[in-house]
Amino acid sequence: MDLPLSIAMSDNPRTRPVLEGKVKADGIALTCTSMHPSEMFWRQLRFAEFDVSEMSLSALMMEVAAGDDRWVGIPIFTTRKMFQVGVLVRKDRGIEVPADLKGKKMGVPEYQQTAALWTRGALQHEFGVHQSEMEHWMERVPTHSHGGATGFKPPPGTTVNQIPIEKSLGQMMVSGELQATIHYLRDNNLVDRSRIDLDHHPDIKTLFPDPIAEGVRYHKKTGIFPINHGMVIRREIAEKHPWTVLNLLKAYDQANEIANRQRIAHFEYHVWTGLISADAGKALREPAIRHGIKANRKTLETAAVYSHEQGLTPRLMKLEELFAPSAMEQ
Repeated sequence: MDLPLSIAMSDNPRTRPVLEGKVKADGIALTCTSMHPSEMFWRQLRFAEFDVSEMSLSALMMEVAAGDDRWVGIPIFTTRKMFQVGVLVRKDRGIEVPADLKGKKMGVPEYQQTAALWTRGALQHEFGVHQSEMEHWMERVPTHSHGGATGFKPPPGTTVNQIPIEKSLGQMMVSGELQATIHYLRDNNLVDRSRIDLDHHPDIKTLFPDPIAEGVRYHKKTGIFPINHGMVIRREIAEKHPWTVLNLLKAYDQANEIANRQRIAHFEYHVWTGLISADAGKALREPAIRHGIKANRKTLETAAVYSHEQGLTPRLMKLEELFAPSAMEQ
């Protein structure tokens, strides 16, 4: 009889085959729930509703460092992005290069979230802009935030203010009360309340005039493609049924192969139509997502360094502390 487990994840091409039941984990009967990551992480950290779930990499490091042993990581990485290219700024505040962010009021949905971790790391290491040189304004309130569920306290020397409940990050950007935002979410969920479309607002622009060029530059220089979300399983389940870890990893590898085949078929069609060059098509054949520790060690260890530097974790976290032992060689 298959082991029944509840699982929560976001809906994207790399998870959809599992959500839809097209890919099954051997020996496991999954009851799947799809929801926005912002809400999922808060519910999991606060209420521990699911046996398995997608999880913020930053939150996992912080929880383990704080002694929370409810979860153990599985190196399944559902989302990745060059987050620094998403910084938005007001056009009327003279912000033309990253150094101009110094002294500015910077919005963020949640200070501890992984997207903000990566962005601050890039601003510091690539452009010399330290988190203490900006005034941060956080949208999520303690009762509905990852930080509220994990006991987050602002790092020493860093100013983190609370956006009033009657306002939102988007409203304060439009009004000019904030000059920039490190990350912006306007999806409908239980923790994010911004709804204004800043991407097409006449007073707002991206920090980097060519976001794609900045992402390419960063990747060529560092070899890093930032990881945002991983997966966790209840530690008690992993210890009682250790086989579940690699069976789940195997299932998501299969789902990832399906997503890659679909992606390749899509861009090969556009190569055939002439919309994408043959050289671009060749580059796109490289998988965008790879699971496992071996393929992602440098990126994961860099995230751990950034977390410690930014005062989110009191010490440098080791991967062996975060992930299941059986997954470390994968």
